[in-house]
Formats: sequence, C-alpha cells, structure tokens
Amino acid sequence: MEKVTLVRLTRNDREQFIKDNQEAFNYGALEEFGRRDDHFEEEGEIISRSTIEESIDCGEAYRIMQDGKPVGGLVIRTDGEHGDLDLLFVSPYVHSKGIGYAAWCAVERLHPEVNVWETVTPYFEKRNIHFYVNCCGFHIVEFLNSHHPDPNDLDTAGQINDDGQDGMFRFEKRMK
Repeated sequence: MEKVTLVRLTRNDREQFIKDNQEAFNYGALEEFGRRDDHFEEEGEIISRSTIEESIDCGEAYRIMQDGKPVGGLVIRTDGEHGDLDLLFVSPYVHSKGIGYAAWCAVERLHPEVNVWETVTPYFEKRNIHFYVNCCGFHIVEFLNSHHPDPNDLDTAGQINDDGQDGMFRFEKRMK
C-alpha cells in the first residue's frame, strides 16, 4: 500500500469533499437499508450538506490522500487535551485497504496533546463500529436515541432535540 497522508482541505476542493463524503455515507446506509427514506437527513443524502459544511467550518478538515489521489477525508476539532472526530470517510472503492486506519494514526500523531478522543456513528454502521472499536481502540460509552437523547443536540429553542433520533453510538478513546 502506498503511503497515506493528510492534506489540509482547500477552498477549491471543498465541493468535491462534500460530494465524496455524502457518497461514502450513502453507501453504508444503502447497503444496510436500500432506499428507505427514513434514514436520510435531506433528499437522498444520509448526511446533509449543512451538517458537513458546519463540521468543516468549525474544525480542521483534511483530505486523505493515497498515491497523490484523494481517497477520503476527515474533520477533527481539538481543545487542549480533548478531541472530536466529526467526520471520517473513505471512498467505498478503496475500502478494506487500511486507509482509514492509517489516516486515524496520522491524526493521533498530528495531535499528541489530546488525551481523550470522541466520535459518534449511526447504530446501523456495523463497518464503522468494527473500525472504531476493533481497529482504532475506541470504546462504546453511550447509545444515543429517542429515549436517551444527545444533551448537546439542541433545537432552535435551546431544548434537547429528541425527535427523529434513530440511534447513534458515542465512542471514546483514552490515550495512554
């Protein structure tokens, strides 16, 4: 396998990053459910453009590169010893080649000051759950759903948004 690197997202690549992210997330949902509309945030997309744009605007966005070509992307946010992995995606055309793991290792090297990393993934993304737990060393610490909503997911009135939550696993990785 060629070396995997992270390259800061440029303004010129932002639109393609968003499209590639949506394609990767849609792939997992379509593989699991087919075209059932109840899992999509906006028309035909499992993750909305606004969700991706907000993540990019509030974090550090990187293209995952292999052999000089973009094969995925990620967005992280750090605050001292705490880090959040907002998005991580690898093109479905290059799954199971160690690219995601190599990219995650690069993130850890990029931010050695972070002691605790967090991320979430939908309950149906078995591939992601396997990746975070069995490959990257995260632990499932919470199952967010309509009976146990994310206290950080607030609606426009500042109330906890508990409608429509299908279920998300929250993960933590404590660094040694």
